Amino acid sequence: MDIKLAVLIDGDNIPSAYVKEMMEEIAKYGNPTIKRIYGDFTKPHLSKWKNMLLENAITPIQQYGYTTGKNATDSAMIIDAMDILYSEKVNGFCLVSSDSDFTRLATRLREAGMKVYGIGEKKTPNPFIVACDKFIYIEILKHQKSEGESSSGDASEDSKDDYDKITAKDIHIISSTISDLADDDGWAFLGDVGSLLQKKQPNFDSRNFGFEKLTPLIKSIGKFEIERREDYKGRSKLVYVKNKPKPARRSRAKK
Repeated sequence: MDIKLAVLIDGDNIPSAYVKEMMEEIAKYGNPTIKRIYGDFTKPHLSKWKNMLLENAITPIQQYGYTTGKNATDSAMIIDAMDILYSEKVNGFCLVSSDSDFTRLATRLREAGMKVYGIGEKKTPNPFIVACDKFIYIEILKHQKSEGESSSGDASEDSKDDYDKITAKDIHIISSTISDLADDDGWAFLGDVGSLLQKKQPNFDSRNFGFEKLTPLIKSIGKFEIERREDYKGRSKLVYVKNKPKPARRSRAKK
């Protein structure tokens, strides 16, 4: 089914530098039929967005700050999101913000059966991240842009340092997910592993660790076996993964 997405951007706390990469990312998950950005465009810090809007067919929604201390932009986005929900013109939303104020909105949209994607910076509070079906960090798009602009096709050393380090917690969630899906021989289809990882941790993305795909990420860890099999038609290779058995502990020799 073709997913029609409503893309709602919080212009107050999202940088404009990666809007092209952001729209390319969103296109992977569906057709962005509604694209709106909210903010007070009379303010200097939003001036950079103005040149991006026509190029990417994004409709600006001017929202003046009527009251000090209140975020009118957030309120306008939430009201529009509910109007769009009840119009039944889309079956998914992409909420672009690093603001936890949209946590309840994401939850409500999912309760209504909508697919909800989130995009924001790594500073985004966890409640908003886990309220989405999938959450993509803008920093990933930053790396993609730097790699695209590099003549060698590699990211700069500085940008490589920005990638997340693989922790014991990351390894554990991969290992437990493989165990959840494993057959009697311990093998699990990698496509299913990736899907379940996304459900368990919406911001889990191999690109956060500097790997374009899940397979090289798992291979780099060294704690999993990988096997490629032909499908039943023999047309393509399917990737299966398995937890390596833990080495047996040596018993201490008696003196």
